[in-house]
Amino acid sequence: MKTKLNELLDFPCLFTYKIIGNAQPELVDEVVEVVQRYAPGDYSPKVTPSNKGNYYSVSITITATNGEQVKTLYEELGKIYIVRMVL
Repeated sequence: MKTKLNELLDFPCLFTYKIIGNAQPELVDEVVEVVQRYAPGDYSPKVTPSNKGNYYSVSITITATNGEQVKTLYEELGKIYIVRMVL
């Protein structure tokens, strides 16, 4: 399947997601759990708290194999109940 992502990126490649969510301890575990479903691997997400401490920014890099995988992960990460945004 030819998608815009498949035209823009040479797969496999490293692809970083940045997930903004409520500052709750389970956010990182939830993110890793979803990523493991679509891109199994050993991940060490980087977590940065917001200035006021209300939100966490979680950055996680995967080895993406195709555009469909990238798109699916955007959608699935966005479904996590404490996630506010996926970049």
